Order: sequence, then C-alpha cells, then structure tokens
Amino acid sequence: MARKIIIDTDPGQDDAVAILLALASPEVEVLGLTAVAGNVPLELTAKNTRIVCELAGRPDVPVFAGCDRPMKQPLVTAEHVHGKTGLDGPVMPDPTMPLRDQHGVDFIIDTLRAEPADSVTLCPLGPLTNIATAFERAPDIVEKVQEIVLMGGAYFEVGNITPAAEFNIYVDPEAAQIVFGSGRPITVMPLDVTHKALTTAPRVQAFRDMNTKPGTMVAEWTDFFERFDKEKYGSAGAPLHDPCVIAYLIRPELFSGRHVNVEIEVQSPLTRGMTVADWWGVTDRDKNAMFMGDIDADGFFDLLTQRIGRL
Repeated sequence: MARKIIIDTDPGQDDAVAILLALASPEVEVLGLTAVAGNVPLELTAKNTRIVCELAGRPDVPVFAGCDRPMKQPLVTAEHVHGKTGLDGPVMPDPTMPLRDQHGVDFIIDTLRAEPADSVTLCPLGPLTNIATAFERAPDIVEKVQEIVLMGGAYFEVGNITPAAEFNIYVDPEAAQIVFGSGRPITVMPLDVTHKALTTAPRVQAFRDMNTKPGTMVAEWTDFFERFDKEKYGSAGAPLHDPCVIAYLIRPELFSGRHVNVEIEVQSPLTRGMTVADWWGVTDRDKNAMFMGDIDADGFFDLLTQRIGRL
C-alpha cells in the first residue's frame, strides 16, 4: 500500500526534484503540497510548487500556500543559491493550475484529523514553520503523525548559511524546536548525507539523455545551482538535498545513521539554528531523531533517474 505523505516545501531546484520523484513513485501517495517561505518568499514558493506539479503532469494534486514568515524572526531567503525565482535556470511557464483557497496549515490539520492515526507522514523540505504552526494550533494532531522525515540540520558538516547552522533550521529555529520536541518519530536528512549525493557530470547527463521535459528541466536546474556549491566547496557537483527525503521513503536501505538526541539552539547569537546532535551519546538526553549519516549515492541517483525517466 502506498504511504500517504504531505510534502511541505519551498522550491528551490532540489525541492523540485524531490516533488518529481514523489509524483513518479507508486510507493508514496501525495495527499497535498503545502508551500512555505524559505528559499524564496511564499508567493514564489507557492507558484514554483504548482509549476513542478504541472511538469510532472499532475495538476490534480492540491497545492496550498502556508506561512509567509517564520514564527519569531524576519524571513531569510536564499536567492544567492537558487536565483531570484527560486527555480532559475530554464525558463518556466507560469502555472495554470490553481492554488487552493485553504491555508496550508489548515490543510495539514484537517488532513491529520481526517486520516487514521499513524497513516500520514510529513515531509518538510524547507523551514519547519507550517508544521510547527499546525502542531501549536492543533495539539491533537501531533500524536496522529506517523513519522516526520525532513531535510535539515547538520552535525559533521556544520553550517551552510552561518558557520554553525543549516539553512532550513536557521530560517525558523523556534519552529524546529517545536518539531524536534514533538515526541513523534523523526528522521533527519542533514547536510552530512546530502553532501554525499553530488550531481557529477555523468549523473546530470543521465537526466539530459532522457529527452523528456522533466529530464531536461532537472539537468538545467542542476546546471544552474551547482555553480554555487562547486565554487563554495570545490566539489565535483552540487548536493541534491531534498530528494533524499523522498528516496528514504521509497528505499530506506540507501541510508544509514544513528538514533540520537537532537536539540535546536535558539538562544545563542553565535550558533542560533544549530542542530546539536548527540552523535557520540555523551548526554543522557532522550533520543528523539534518526539522524542519517551516510548514503549509497550511486543507488540514490539510479533511483532518481529511473523514476524521473517515467514522467
């Protein structure tokens, strides 16, 4: 039976690839997508989410706009990585499918209330504002969540937006603190994993060789945003962060990690937004997250090319 998921997202080229992977995979059933402000402001993430659904040939999937700013601080965005539209690279037509009227947070709440307990997995690919707001507004839904599988944080790789913090967590640390303190099963795809899933030239060429619109778009998005990481890290390509979340739901054996305690730093001006992962088990704090540390990168890209090739 397909696993029911809600994708919470701020596209972003790598978010776009994650959405395509989900919509191309029978193992998951996307109940809806909620956009959040993150890589670019909400108006653009809501637009980009619909662009990607149409690219996948799935204008039937409901898309909702959620929160337009973090819970307690001004929005920080990442145009320097993703370009001013969030999906820079190829020229994309505006979406024709509508944005649903309901607020994304209300969609999350209503869906979790309507579905059986432990049957819906939340897949946040951006800042955790929508998820935390839903948990605060409707505490009864928290225990109904099957699992939260998120892209965010880092331990050994530390920060990519500040020296200590990964972007998604840094944008809304208060939201992350609520989610990590929720008591639900959490699986984390940190930079430690995503930086091992790099878009090398042959891997990008495999998308281009599909000669399909989705394949070409993935290749062109990657061409655009890998310039930033190649320059910054001196790496062979760019990390495809967000598709790791969806890949884990389809093929969990591609990933390995440790069940550890993860706390979110919200006080320190120096390390605000840091995911403090007790990787070595030096505290007696409760283990609250499966924190991934490694990935079979070849298997991951095989899965991506196979599935996106179906679209």
